Amino acid sequence: MVQMETQLQSIFEEVVKTEIIEEAFPGMFMDTPEDEKTKLISCLGAFRQFWSGLSQESHEQCIQWIVKFIHGQHSPKRISFLYDCLAMAVETGLLPPRMICESLINSETLEWERTQLWALTFKLVRKIIGGVDYKGVRDLLKVILEKILTIPNTVSSAVVQQLLAAREVIAYILERNACLLPAYFAVTEIRKLYPEGKLPHWLLGNLVSDFVDTFRPTARINSICGRCSLLPVVNNSGAICNSWKLDPATLRFPLKGLLPYDKDLFEPQTALLRYVLEQPYSRDMVCNMLGLNKQTLNIAQHKQRCPVLEDQLVDLVVYAMERSETEEKFDDGGTSQLLWQHLSSQLIFFVLFQFASFPHMVLSLHQKEDSEVEMDGAKIRIKEASKGTTAVIWVRDAAGLNQDGEEEPETRCVFKDLLQLAGRGLIKGRDHLMWVLLQFISGSIQKNALADFLPVMKLFDLLYPEKEFIPVPDINKPQSTHAFAMTCIWIHLNRKAQNDNSKLQIPIPHSLKLHHEFLQQSLRNKSLQMNDYKIALLCNAYSTNSECFTLPMGALVETIYGNGIMRIPLPGTSCLASGSITPLPMNLLDSLTVHAKMSLIHSIATRVIKLAHAKSSVALAPALVETYSRQLLPTVFKSHAWGILHTLLEMFSYRMHHIQPHYRVQLLSHLHTLAAVAQTNQNQLHLCVESTALRLITALGSSEVQPQFTRFLSDPKTVLSAESEELNRALILTLARATHVTGSDSIQGTWCKDILQTIMSFTPHNWASHTLSCFPGPLQAFFKQNNVPQESRFNLKKNVEEEYRKWKSMTNENDIITYFSMQSSPPLFLCLLWKMLLETDHINQIGYRVLERIGARALVVHVRTFADFLVYEFSTSAGGQQLNKCIEILNDMVWKYNIVTLDRLILCLAMRSHEGNEAQVCYFIIQLLLLKPNDFRNRVSDFVKENSPEHWLQNDWHTKHMNYHKVLMQISASVNPLEVLCDDVMKYEIDDIKMSIDRPVTYLYNTLHYYEMHLRNRESLKRKLVHAIIGSLKDNRPQGWCLSDTYLKCAMNAREDNPWVPDDTYYCKLIGRLSAFSAKREHYIMDECNWIDHHCPTRFLLVLKEPYWIVLHDRIVSVISSPSLTSETEWVGYPFRLFDFTACHQSYSEMSCSYTLALAHAVWHHSSIGQLSLIPKFLTEVLLPIVKTEFQLLYVYHLVGPFLQRFQQERTRCMIEIGVAFYDMLLNVDQCSTHLNYMDPICDFLYHMKYMFTGDSVKEQVEKIICNLKPALKLRLRFITHISKMEPATVPPQAINSGSPAPQSNQVPVSLPVTQ
Repeated sequence: MVQMETQLQSIFEEVVKTEIIEEAFPGMFMDTPEDEKTKLISCLGAFRQFWSGLSQESHEQCIQWIVKFIHGQHSPKRISFLYDCLAMAVETGLLPPRMICESLINSETLEWERTQLWALTFKLVRKIIGGVDYKGVRDLLKVILEKILTIPNTVSSAVVQQLLAAREVIAYILERNACLLPAYFAVTEIRKLYPEGKLPHWLLGNLVSDFVDTFRPTARINSICGRCSLLPVVNNSGAICNSWKLDPATLRFPLKGLLPYDKDLFEPQTALLRYVLEQPYSRDMVCNMLGLNKQTLNIAQHKQRCPVLEDQLVDLVVYAMERSETEEKFDDGGTSQLLWQHLSSQLIFFVLFQFASFPHMVLSLHQKEDSEVEMDGAKIRIKEASKGTTAVIWVRDAAGLNQDGEEEPETRCVFKDLLQLAGRGLIKGRDHLMWVLLQFISGSIQKNALADFLPVMKLFDLLYPEKEFIPVPDINKPQSTHAFAMTCIWIHLNRKAQNDNSKLQIPIPHSLKLHHEFLQQSLRNKSLQMNDYKIALLCNAYSTNSECFTLPMGALVETIYGNGIMRIPLPGTSCLASGSITPLPMNLLDSLTVHAKMSLIHSIATRVIKLAHAKSSVALAPALVETYSRQLLPTVFKSHAWGILHTLLEMFSYRMHHIQPHYRVQLLSHLHTLAAVAQTNQNQLHLCVESTALRLITALGSSEVQPQFTRFLSDPKTVLSAESEELNRALILTLARATHVTGSDSIQGTWCKDILQTIMSFTPHNWASHTLSCFPGPLQAFFKQNNVPQESRFNLKKNVEEEYRKWKSMTNENDIITYFSMQSSPPLFLCLLWKMLLETDHINQIGYRVLERIGARALVVHVRTFADFLVYEFSTSAGGQQLNKCIEILNDMVWKYNIVTLDRLILCLAMRSHEGNEAQVCYFIIQLLLLKPNDFRNRVSDFVKENSPEHWLQNDWHTKHMNYHKVLMQISASVNPLEVLCDDVMKYEIDDIKMSIDRPVTYLYNTLHYYEMHLRNRESLKRKLVHAIIGSLKDNRPQGWCLSDTYLKCAMNAREDNPWVPDDTYYCKLIGRLSAFSAKREHYIMDECNWIDHHCPTRFLLVLKEPYWIVLHDRIVSVISSPSLTSETEWVGYPFRLFDFTACHQSYSEMSCSYTLALAHAVWHHSSIGQLSLIPKFLTEVLLPIVKTEFQLLYVYHLVGPFLQRFQQERTRCMIEIGVAFYDMLLNVDQCSTHLNYMDPICDFLYHMKYMFTGDSVKEQVEKIICNLKPALKLRLRFITHISKMEPATVPPQAINSGSPAPQSNQVPVSLPVTQ
């Protein structure tokens, strides 16, 4: 190192040394140009010799020493000469320009105060930076910008000119035509130092801001039109995706890249989060939006407290309080009551999973420490002063008034009211608020510190300012439990303080003394009645005090269980149940806190377990069963009380309608395990287990299927049946339906392949061709590849005849039973019974004994074979008397001999694989079974007439159930009495017939959606289907609840010869109905007035089948082919204004281009990834051939660009296809155009796509395309492919037109002198 420095010093001091006379008379002697050149050559020659002998590792140290040596000179002449030496060394290829530039700019001695050194340094950098690679230029830009920041805001005007040398370097780097680096790199570095709202350094002037502005078109290309106004359809398949994700800290959109997006995209999206929070069943979507992981429950190190979520929950509570003041009634199921119930549920969930902090939320409700409100166009920031007064920090409005922050006294009072809930008189709202807080406090106070709940007392002081006693409300009304909520909270807090021996015990507030005394007095009454809400009040107040809680809870349990002595009869012989038949009413259950409800469930469960252990022959009380089914998810007991298990499964099937999907799938897994237990091999219980599993499978919503079953892809056996072909077929049909409805059939491959393969290994089967043709493409391909040979129907008939001959030939009863019940025997016994009835009209007792020996589980296989045999028999029947005989025998097997149940037979028939005529015969048999027997139809009619589908409002269910049995039913005495309560033959028949339309509108929607292709031209059939389903509910729903008056009048009564064709007015009103239905908070949408014209139709289109919304593609093609985009003379203005929906809408321009763009963005933003996956094909097959002009290309980029981020996250293959299509379109346009006027925004977008999304995944295809572009484009895009420089890094001849959307103004010329 010392030797190197010595050699360098000798080389450079030799050329800068001066004679004594020159030092005596400085400035008087000048070297001739020849002398200067001689010195340069001499210096470079010596240095070249030295440099060639230097190791590679020492190069950087050598250059740093040279820079230090130069900066140590005080003579500008010497510095200039030495810089000339460096410039010549770079020009001759001796020294690397990047290393020189970095050493110069990073030197600690380069300070703005040394103005001459500053100017000379940056002039040298300006001269040689063209040889630096693009990444080096990016690093230099960053360092230079940081260096400029060291210049203070005020300097002498005398030095400004020299300081501008740095600006000239920046200007050269940013010069588009110089192409020293991708402009995308430059804007990224600039935006890091100068984010949105921060002004650039004064030295740079508008140079930087003008350059950043050239990227606004690129930002627009990557922005969804009106994104801040779009709201999701919660629970829709397109909702749980990345479209709606927000930053959990700021609630901002996760924008890619440091582009100058529109300001509203940088704002917190509080309205969006609040809208979703207000919707029912929105928890999963909120967690998905904010990236909250529910799996971190009770893991302290992974707490995910989300303050912005807390703020929105608090705002919703305040809104609910305000709304409650305007409602006259609360207990009528109105919107206010539903809102508070919803808020209570949301609060418990998010606090339980530690996404929100209860103390912080209560304090936030107490006062918002820093508030900002808007009044008459002015923004006012307010802070709560230390003693409860209000201080206005600043006031700003458009006129610039009140800049000193002063305001009139009356204004101060208004602002104070905005802060303090006490001054707003929210008397009704405060009780409901305390009810919500009580829900959480009562359930969690025992496991948490008392200090977490004390802020509630601050809230009490704020909301209950009364000095006098608050009177006791009417306890005959359910809202009385809300009025007592604050007193109940105090009782829980006080109990916690006593248990903890805390000194923080709080005396009962003066205003609540009457409430407290009433509760204490009620507690002394040992005989509590059910004619008011006193029991609910006591349960809510003392649920954490076991000594006091026993009395009211015991009263509830005894009411629904009975006194243990009284018995009531059930259908059947010697079937008894405990005596209580009236369940607890829903109003009473809704008046209990969640903690009290859970205690009630626990008490019921305890009673049931005791009964199970006692092996009692007494069935559960009807009131207990109904009450239990109205509560939370019941426990599936592992006891051997199979009758009780049967009852619980019945509750899941027919009473519980709001079980979350993950619980349903988990229960399905348990049922498959349970089905293999020997004790469930009983006819009714086995049927109940499979029936419940079938309901769980078919009840899954289309958007729920994939999220739930993907959790089991590693071990799909747990959610599949190892024996039941019908259940596995039902699951496949559910997968097919979900794939269709969510649009996932456009995706190549299938996510459920492992599930399908496991099903085929468990229960190999085929699908009929007409069924398979309706399957989504991926499922069709799978089953075509996994075809299973099917037994010939002729062979089946032959085998039955052979087995029947054996039956008739065998005489020993034991041999008959043994042979026909063996597992190895062919599953043809039901076919033999059929033959027996055909010939003898009766079945002997041996047949029943064989059925008993076969068992319920094995008998299912016989039913499948019998279903195939029936189809063959009916297909080959001669008709007439023989057909009538077959029908009569079949009905006798079901109704007279009870050999096979109706629902099991129909299910097997419907699930078999029949082709052509046999398929028609199969459904003819089903029709005969359902419609032929008059008794059956009458029974169904009578049952429906007497019972309401809203069973939760029916308190006399058991009485009507028993009356029905007495009149119409005959139950076999052999039936297990514990299995009779909620399960009898008639109930199975009725409920299984109604099973497919358990949710009629959803069923209708799924049917019309799934079979759209087959129903497209069959209007009358669709109308019949709609009329049959919706018309069946006319007695239970108000007029117009589902269908509009126009549709009921015109469509339902349309004639075939004069079909009704809806006009535009009908569709506009339909959209209005949709918006009114879907927008719970109307003003959220209506604030964006006419934007709803696009927003609502998009949500409407996406829930329809593809042919309804795919016409959008036709509209896009029409716009792209319009003169505005194809003709250079049609639109002579700035093209990005043509695509700006917001500007066009606000100016009433109504440009077709921008409106179609906004509509497409709204539709695709709401789409599932399956629906979005159609875009690559649309681009390559439809748009690519027609895109020939620059405007068309920009429009396509605007159209698809915003969705690259989602494709990258959810479907990478589609992103790659789109990326290649973009370059193919660019090649088309470049070849069809003489010159591109907007090549810079085009290139900026392509660089953004590369560095944010595709990376090098499209490099191979793109390189070939870029090489075929014109020189100007090739020069700008050369960094994408890392091809060696195809053009010199200087301003090319076409620099006159930069290719930018707007020319840069006030830029310093780039051709500056390098030396003085």
